[in-house]
Amino acid sequence: MDIALSEFECKRFERIVGAFIDKRRPPPHVRPKLDLGFRVAAHRVELFEIRPRFDRPSEKLEHPFAKATYVTAQDVWKVFWQRADLKWHRYDPAPEVPSLEDFLQLGQEDRHACFFG
Repeated sequence: MDIALSEFECKRFERIVGAFIDKRRPPPHVRPKLDLGFRVAAHRVELFEIRPRFDRPSEKLEHPFAKATYVTAQDVWKVFWQRADLKWHRYDPAPEVPSLEDFLQLGQEDRHACFFG
């Protein structure tokens, strides 16, 4: 059984992921049509796009594209990406990484265009 991240760890991870997302966000004038966000919860970090709903632009939708799940027993982060089938798939080039920073480095490099296209 995995133990949820402590409040201290969650805050630290929020700072780390927030800095990563801030560097990747589009310019302010584009953000009403496309933005990036993230969520840190329990033992998971999720990255997502934020876009207005097509038929109701005042409503925002989140489209997740990358996720890392911490496995306490193995002390690793399992890496996933969401394909067009809307299911999470292991990121086979690096299905596990030792740290959250390594997960974000995979996202930064995005060698296989799985995360940011």
